[in-house]
Amino acid sequence: MVYQSGEGHIPSSFSVLEILETLYKSVLQFDSERPDYKERDFFVLSKGHGAAALFAVLHSYGFLTDADIHEYGSPKGILGGHPDSTRVPGAEFSTGSLGHGLPMSVGVAMGLKIDSLRNQVFVLVGDGECHEGTVWESANVATNNKLDNLTVIVDWNGSAAQLMPQDDLPAKWEAFGWETLVIDGHAANEIQNAALKPRIEGTPRAIIAKTTKGFGVDFIMGHGQWHHRIPSEEEMSSIRNVLLAGGDQN
Repeated sequence: MVYQSGEGHIPSSFSVLEILETLYKSVLQFDSERPDYKERDFFVLSKGHGAAALFAVLHSYGFLTDADIHEYGSPKGILGGHPDSTRVPGAEFSTGSLGHGLPMSVGVAMGLKIDSLRNQVFVLVGDGECHEGTVWESANVATNNKLDNLTVIVDWNGSAAQLMPQDDLPAKWEAFGWETLVIDGHAANEIQNAALKPRIEGTPRAIIAKTTKGFGVDFIMGHGQWHHRIPSEEEMSSIRNVLLAGGDQN
Protein backbone atom coordinates (compact mmCIF):
# COMPACT_ATOMS: atom_id res chain seq x y z
CA MET A 1 0.00 0.00 0.00
CA VAL A 2 2.63 2.49 1.07
CA TYR A 3 4.98 1.68 -1.80
CA GLN A 4 2.30 1.98 -4.48
CA SER A 5 0.72 5.17 -3.13
CA GLY A 6 3.80 6.99 -1.85
CA GLU A 7 2.07 7.66 1.47
CA GLY A 8 2.35 6.06 4.90
CA HIS A 9 4.54 5.04 7.82
CA ILE A 10 5.98 1.55 7.38
CA PRO A 11 8.07 1.23 10.60
CA SER A 12 5.26 2.59 12.77
CA SER A 13 2.83 0.15 11.19
CA PHE A 14 5.19 -2.81 11.64
CA SER A 15 5.58 -2.03 15.35
CA VAL A 16 1.85 -2.55 16.01
CA LEU A 17 0.92 -5.25 13.50
CA GLU A 18 1.04 -8.21 15.90
CA ILE A 19 -1.01 -6.27 18.44
CA LEU A 20 -3.75 -5.52 15.93
CA GLU A 21 -3.81 -9.02 14.45
CA THR A 22 -4.06 -10.63 17.90
CA LEU A 23 -6.86 -8.31 19.02
CA TYR A 24 -8.98 -9.05 15.96
CA LYS A 25 -8.16 -12.76 15.93
CA SER A 26 -8.56 -13.59 19.62
CA VAL A 27 -9.97 -10.72 21.68
CA LEU A 28 -12.46 -8.36 20.04
CA GLN A 29 -16.12 -9.14 19.43
CA PHE A 30 -17.13 -7.76 16.01
CA ASP A 31 -19.14 -8.41 12.85
CA SER A 32 -17.43 -7.19 9.70
CA GLU A 33 -20.73 -7.26 7.82
CA ARG A 34 -22.28 -5.00 10.47
CA PRO A 35 -19.41 -2.78 11.69
CA ASP A 36 -21.73 -0.77 13.95
CA TYR A 37 -23.63 -3.62 15.57
CA LYS A 38 -24.47 -2.86 19.19
CA GLU A 39 -22.66 -5.76 20.88
CA ARG A 40 -19.29 -5.09 19.31
CA ASP A 41 -16.15 -4.22 21.22
CA PHE A 42 -14.60 -0.89 20.28
CA PHE A 43 -11.06 -0.54 18.98
CA VAL A 44 -9.52 2.90 18.45
CA LEU A 45 -6.15 3.40 16.75
CA SER A 46 -5.19 6.68 18.42
CA LYS A 47 -1.74 6.34 16.86
CA GLY A 48 -3.33 7.08 13.51
CA HIS A 49 -0.13 7.06 11.47
CA GLY A 50 -0.05 3.27 11.93
CA ALA A 51 -3.12 3.08 9.71
CA ALA A 52 -1.56 0.80 7.08
CA ALA A 53 -1.36 -1.98 9.68
CA LEU A 54 -4.97 -1.42 10.71
CA PHE A 55 -6.16 -1.50 7.10
CA ALA A 56 -4.27 -4.73 6.42
CA VAL A 57 -5.94 -6.36 9.44
CA LEU A 58 -9.39 -4.98 8.63
CA HIS A 59 -8.96 -6.43 5.14
CA SER A 60 -8.02 -9.82 6.59
CA TYR A 61 -11.22 -9.90 8.66
CA GLY A 62 -13.62 -8.79 5.95
CA PHE A 63 -14.14 -5.09 6.61
CA LEU A 64 -12.27 -4.00 3.47
CA THR A 65 -12.11 -5.36 -0.08
CA ASP A 66 -9.11 -6.06 -2.30
CA ALA A 67 -10.08 -2.96 -4.28
CA ASP A 68 -9.98 -0.84 -1.14
CA ILE A 69 -6.41 -1.96 -0.47
CA HIS A 70 -5.27 -1.37 -4.06
CA GLU A 71 -6.83 2.12 -4.01
CA TYR A 72 -5.11 3.15 -0.76
CA GLY A 73 -3.92 6.75 -1.03
CA SER A 74 -5.69 7.39 -4.34
CA PRO A 75 -8.37 10.06 -4.90
CA LYS A 76 -11.01 7.41 -5.65
CA GLY A 77 -10.17 5.23 -2.65
CA ILE A 78 -11.52 5.32 0.92
CA LEU A 79 -8.16 4.66 2.62
CA GLY A 80 -5.58 7.31 3.40
CA GLY A 81 -2.59 7.81 5.63
CA HIS A 82 -4.82 7.98 8.72
CA PRO A 83 -8.15 6.31 9.57
CA ASP A 84 -11.28 8.21 8.47
CA SER A 85 -14.36 7.00 10.35
CA THR A 86 -16.69 8.62 7.79
CA ARG A 87 -15.34 6.35 5.05
CA VAL A 88 -13.62 3.30 6.52
CA PRO A 89 -15.76 0.41 7.86
CA GLY A 90 -14.45 -0.59 11.28
CA ALA A 91 -12.70 2.71 12.01
CA GLU A 92 -14.51 4.01 15.10
CA PHE A 93 -12.93 7.49 15.06
CA SER A 94 -10.88 9.62 12.69
CA THR A 95 -7.45 9.79 14.30
CA GLY A 96 -3.97 11.04 13.58
CA SER A 97 -3.67 14.19 15.62
CA LEU A 98 -2.09 12.60 18.67
CA GLY A 99 -3.73 12.69 22.08
CA HIS A 100 -7.34 12.45 20.89
CA GLY A 101 -8.06 8.72 20.75
CA LEU A 102 -7.94 8.09 24.49
CA PRO A 103 -10.27 10.97 25.45
CA MET A 104 -12.84 9.72 22.92
CA SER A 105 -12.42 6.14 24.16
CA VAL A 106 -12.98 7.27 27.75
CA GLY A 107 -16.22 8.87 26.58
CA VAL A 108 -17.35 5.65 24.90
CA ALA A 109 -16.45 3.58 27.97
CA MET A 110 -18.38 5.98 30.23
CA GLY A 111 -21.40 5.80 27.93
CA LEU A 112 -21.33 2.01 27.97
CA LYS A 113 -21.17 2.05 31.77
CA ILE A 114 -24.10 4.45 32.01
CA ASP A 115 -26.16 2.15 29.77
CA SER A 116 -25.05 -0.97 31.72
CA LEU A 117 -23.59 -2.54 28.57
CA ARG A 118 -20.77 -5.10 28.62
CA ASN A 119 -18.87 -4.00 25.50
CA GLN A 120 -15.14 -3.50 25.97
CA VAL A 121 -13.10 -0.55 24.69
CA PHE A 122 -9.49 -0.91 23.51
CA VAL A 123 -7.33 2.01 22.40
CA LEU A 124 -3.77 1.87 21.08
CA VAL A 125 -1.55 4.89 21.75
CA GLY A 126 2.10 5.57 20.99
CA ASP A 127 4.75 6.17 23.63
CA GLY A 128 5.45 9.59 22.14
CA GLU A 129 1.74 10.28 22.23
CA CYS A 130 1.90 9.74 25.99
CA HIS A 131 3.62 13.13 26.23
CA GLU A 132 0.27 14.75 25.36
CA GLY A 133 -1.52 16.23 28.36
CA THR A 134 -4.87 14.91 27.17
CA VAL A 135 -3.62 11.36 27.72
CA TRP A 136 -3.08 11.92 31.43
CA GLU A 137 -6.23 13.98 31.92
CA SER A 138 -8.14 11.08 30.37
CA ALA A 139 -6.27 8.53 32.49
CA ASN A 140 -7.33 10.42 35.60
CA VAL A 141 -10.97 10.58 34.47
CA ALA A 142 -10.97 6.85 33.70
CA THR A 143 -9.64 5.95 37.14
CA ASN A 144 -12.10 8.15 38.98
CA ASN A 145 -15.01 6.77 36.98
CA LYS A 146 -13.88 3.17 37.57
CA LEU A 147 -13.77 2.30 33.87
CA ASP A 148 -12.87 -1.37 34.07
CA ASN A 149 -14.23 -1.76 30.53
CA LEU A 150 -11.33 0.28 29.13
CA THR A 151 -7.90 -0.99 28.06
CA VAL A 152 -5.08 1.19 26.79
CA ILE A 153 -2.27 -0.49 24.85
CA VAL A 154 0.89 1.61 24.64
CA ASP A 155 3.15 0.97 21.65
CA TRP A 156 6.41 1.35 23.59
CA ASN A 157 8.80 1.38 20.62
CA GLY A 158 11.23 3.92 22.03
CA SER A 159 10.20 6.92 19.95
CA ALA A 160 9.56 9.03 23.03
CA ALA A 161 13.01 8.30 24.47
CA GLN A 162 14.65 10.21 21.63
CA LEU A 163 13.49 13.46 23.25
CA MET A 164 12.73 12.46 26.85
CA PRO A 165 14.80 9.43 27.87
CA GLN A 166 13.85 9.73 31.56
CA ASP A 167 10.31 8.42 31.26
CA ASP A 168 9.09 5.37 33.20
CA LEU A 169 5.81 4.64 31.43
CA PRO A 170 4.72 1.67 33.57
CA ALA A 171 5.25 3.69 36.76
CA LYS A 172 3.27 6.61 35.34
CA TRP A 173 0.23 4.50 34.46
CA GLU A 174 0.40 2.81 37.85
CA ALA A 175 0.55 6.22 39.53
CA PHE A 176 -2.72 7.13 37.83
CA GLY A 177 -4.37 4.08 39.36
CA TRP A 178 -4.35 1.76 36.34
CA GLU A 179 -3.66 -1.95 36.44
CA THR A 180 -0.40 -2.00 34.47
CA LEU A 181 1.03 -4.97 32.56
CA VAL A 182 4.33 -4.97 30.62
CA ILE A 183 4.55 -7.41 27.71
CA ASP A 184 6.41 -8.24 24.50
CA GLY A 185 4.29 -6.45 21.90
CA HIS A 186 5.36 -8.85 19.17
CA ALA A 187 4.36 -12.05 21.04
CA ALA A 188 0.77 -13.03 20.27
CA ASN A 189 0.39 -15.18 23.39
CA GLU A 190 1.46 -12.34 25.68
CA ILE A 191 -0.83 -9.86 23.93
CA GLN A 192 -3.79 -12.23 24.15
CA ASN A 193 -3.17 -13.18 27.78
CA ALA A 194 -2.87 -9.55 28.86
CA ALA A 195 -5.99 -8.46 26.96
CA LEU A 196 -8.13 -11.34 28.27
CA LYS A 197 -6.83 -11.44 31.84
CA PRO A 198 -9.70 -11.22 34.35
CA ARG A 199 -10.39 -7.62 35.25
CA ILE A 200 -9.85 -5.93 38.59
CA GLU A 201 -13.26 -4.48 39.38
CA GLY A 202 -13.38 -0.72 38.93
CA THR A 203 -9.86 -0.46 37.50
CA PRO A 204 -8.88 0.44 33.91
CA ARG A 205 -5.99 -1.50 32.37
CA ALA A 206 -2.81 -0.31 30.66
CA ILE A 207 -0.83 -2.83 28.61
CA ILE A 208 2.67 -1.50 27.97
CA ALA A 209 3.82 -3.36 24.87
CA LYS A 210 7.56 -3.35 24.19
CA THR A 211 7.95 -3.14 20.42
CA THR A 212 10.46 -2.27 17.71
CA LYS A 213 9.79 0.16 14.87
CA GLY A 214 10.07 -1.64 11.56
CA PHE A 215 9.94 -5.03 13.29
CA GLY A 216 10.63 -7.93 10.93
CA VAL A 217 12.95 -6.15 8.50
CA ASP A 218 16.24 -5.32 10.14
CA PHE A 219 17.41 -2.62 7.72
CA ILE A 220 14.33 -0.49 8.49
CA MET A 221 14.16 -1.24 12.22
CA GLY A 222 14.74 1.55 14.69
CA HIS A 223 14.50 5.31 14.28
CA GLY A 224 15.66 7.72 11.65
CA GLN A 225 15.18 8.07 7.92
CA TRP A 226 12.64 5.25 7.55
CA HIS A 227 9.96 6.90 9.72
CA HIS A 228 8.11 8.26 6.66
CA ARG A 229 10.30 6.97 3.87
CA ILE A 230 8.84 5.34 0.76
CA PRO A 231 10.93 2.37 -0.48
CA SER A 232 12.57 2.41 -3.86
CA GLU A 233 11.86 -0.51 -6.21
CA GLU A 234 15.06 -2.23 -5.09
CA GLU A 235 14.33 -1.63 -1.40
CA MET A 236 10.78 -2.89 -1.82
CA SER A 237 12.10 -6.08 -3.39
CA SER A 238 14.45 -6.55 -0.44
CA ILE A 239 11.63 -5.98 2.06
CA ARG A 240 9.44 -8.58 0.34
CA ASN A 241 12.30 -11.09 0.28
CA VAL A 242 13.01 -10.63 3.98
CA LEU A 243 9.35 -11.03 4.97
CA LEU A 244 8.88 -14.08 2.76
CA ALA A 245 11.96 -15.62 4.34
CA GLY A 246 10.54 -15.11 7.82
CA GLY A 247 11.85 -11.66 8.76
CA ASP A 248 14.85 -10.09 10.45
CA GLN A 249 17.34 -10.97 7.71
CA ASN A 250 19.58 -8.68 5.66
